[in-house]
Amino acid sequence: MKRIIIAFIIAILVPFTAVAGGAPEASEQNEPLRVGMDLRYPPFETRDAAGDPEGISVDVAEAFGEFLGRPVEIVDTNFASLIPALNAGEIDVIIASMSRTEERQQAIEFSEPYFYFKIISLVNSEFAEANEITVDSPKEALTDLEQTRFTGVTGQVSTGIPQSLGFEPEIATTLESAVLNVVQGSSDVLMMSASPVTRGHLANPEDTIVLWDPFVSSPIAMGIRKGDLELLEQANEFVNGMSQPGGVYDELRASWDAELTERLGRYGLDFYINEN
Repeated sequence: MKRIIIAFIIAILVPFTAVAGGAPEASEQNEPLRVGMDLRYPPFETRDAAGDPEGISVDVAEAFGEFLGRPVEIVDTNFASLIPALNAGEIDVIIASMSRTEERQQAIEFSEPYFYFKIISLVNSEFAEANEITVDSPKEALTDLEQTRFTGVTGQVSTGIPQSLGFEPEIATTLESAVLNVVQGSSDVLMMSASPVTRGHLANPEDTIVLWDPFVSSPIAMGIRKGDLELLEQANEFVNGMSQPGGVYDELRASWDAELTERLGRYGLDFYINEN
């Protein structure tokens, strides 16, 4: 009789226990994947005319959510606050053109890289012509000349890299001022990421050229909270499959090649996919 009563009690409690404990796999699959990014950086992270998230990183996030079988929620977060937000559990993953660096790896995990952001050079045309520098010259054509005058903004790679090479760059208060230094010829070179360099050149095509050989090629990866090994493994599996025929890279090329070619003036998405 006692066995019958115990079995009856267990039969009643089991459904409540299941509800209280949840079904991890099923519930997680229905939960939105909260993706943190700073929507101020077109064409990777921005908003469309209606104010909805749009950009290359948004498309990567949506594809990753589809890979996981989870809906995606884009959480607009200031870039400097992304890692704290991840560690506080406010977002699940960072997909925000974030470089994988040793310092950041102390705080979070990173997936394998899926893009590479290159530091290239905006060069004054007269300086380039006088020193036989072309768009296809090696970067050493700039750094081997002791007389090269660099310009940059304090705290950015535009000053940090020249200083590490023994140069004293002309300090500008803004990126726009640094571009103007090169255009007007008070400086010879500004090294920055592709978007500001090509934007400066396209606005001043007679006064500048772009030297494409990169000084740095920064790996861009997804940021994952430490200890979330399952999501890290899933992210790496997703990244490793992006290059498959008909995969994410091909979809991104179809959507963004035309705009990127217009912005860069020379390359499409492959500029960001290839490390060199």
